[in-house]
Amino acid sequence: MASRILLVSANRCAHPDPVFPLGISYVSAALREAGHECIWLDSLADAEAFVDQLRSCNADYAGISLRNIDDVLIRRKETFYEDAAALVQLIRKELGCPVILGGSGFSIFPEQLLALTGADFGIAGEGERSLVELVKALETGADLKAIPGLVFWDADQVRRNPTKPGPGYGLTGAPERPARISTHYLQTGSMLNIQTQRGCAFRCCYCTYPVIEGRQHRRYPPEEIANEFERVARAGARYVFLVDSVFNSSAQHVIETCEALIRRGNKLPWGCFLRPQGLNSEQIRLLARAGLRHIEFGSDSFCDKVLAAYHKDFAFEEILNSSALARETQLDYCHFLISGGPGETYETLEEGFRNSQQLQSAVIIAVVGMRIYPGTALSQTALEERRIQATSDLLKPIYYLSDAVTAEGVFARLQQFSQQSPNWIVGDPDPAYQNLVTRLRQRGVAGPLWSYFSMIQRLWPQGVAQTAPTVIQPAA
Repeated sequence: MASRILLVSANRCAHPDPVFPLGISYVSAALREAGHECIWLDSLADAEAFVDQLRSCNADYAGISLRNIDDVLIRRKETFYEDAAALVQLIRKELGCPVILGGSGFSIFPEQLLALTGADFGIAGEGERSLVELVKALETGADLKAIPGLVFWDADQVRRNPTKPGPGYGLTGAPERPARISTHYLQTGSMLNIQTQRGCAFRCCYCTYPVIEGRQHRRYPPEEIANEFERVARAGARYVFLVDSVFNSSAQHVIETCEALIRRGNKLPWGCFLRPQGLNSEQIRLLARAGLRHIEFGSDSFCDKVLAAYHKDFAFEEILNSSALARETQLDYCHFLISGGPGETYETLEEGFRNSQQLQSAVIIAVVGMRIYPGTALSQTALEERRIQATSDLLKPIYYLSDAVTAEGVFARLQQFSQQSPNWIVGDPDPAYQNLVTRLRQRGVAGPLWSYFSMIQRLWPQGVAQTAPTVIQPAA
């Protein structure tokens, strides 16, 4: 039986750029393929008329995607899940239909968020097929306990089914991108996003990707990825970001994807997350030929001792080599650092800064403290060190800081580094940075903007907030 299903993106985080709700686009496509009708509402794109549009939906079921739990910034600790309970109640009041939660944020805290919001059901992990199965079960009275990742009420207790993605599970057809929603994100953020694979087998101690997507890599066919590039180009995108946890999880995946893009004559520039390990000049040149224009390296530290404590499984020498390859290929690149985590001392910070001087033309973006999420190696370490208890509420942000440092001490060292080397961007986003982002987007600049901010810090170290971006020309 065909049902009418409302899909709501609850994400209201728009800084530094709003992110198109890609998860909902896959869920919507799977539901339509199963014969259902889908209506989208977006908390950012539809902010002004959200309630009025909600009242007119007349849906049989409502799905809410919770993308972000918090901002992962130790000073601000802004959270985004509080409004979910009110949204669930609003939907019940206006539509009177069952409410189903999902999304990456929900998948980290599924039982807790279902209980907190009072929603009827939730799906942890990949939602496409599980949501289709749930709707079918609700229509036919089938057993709910067979649906992977389903979170539901059993009397007054919250239960959760195992999530076991098998080969190809969750990798459905082309995602949907309604023109109204795509236009909003293109106007405000300049980019659309593409996923080329799911799952992450790496061991980074803090990372939630294995919790959300599993550890098994599941890759889309190269030709289908090339099709996606063509679809987003037709939708008006001038830049694309690949949302994979690590695009170069496999050399074969990189080669086959890039060759498919080259065969199809891709002209759309794109960026991605890369692991600074296992890269070579042939691979980097191939990436550039396929349209790669910027790299975001998840380096986390420039000190081998700290890298080992973070379970990164690579050394600074590999970071240095990856940076050199990017620079030689004239690609923009940055390194993200998490300062103050396990093994960090003021001496390792200083060592990392000295090593950073070898990374010519790199932009370095550093945050302080490591957010503790359930299901990660870091949460187990924190438990063993009695920083948290088994009953600790991790939904409210708790950060790991090495006993050898303090948050303010780390911030002070990083600020000192940025004064000596303006290519360092430190801590919480500066209001000047967001002002710069807004004005550059209005001028039509697409793609990442950290290189612009770094350049302004070099040119006007005392006057970033007052600097007018009229001196900066949009990227070609």
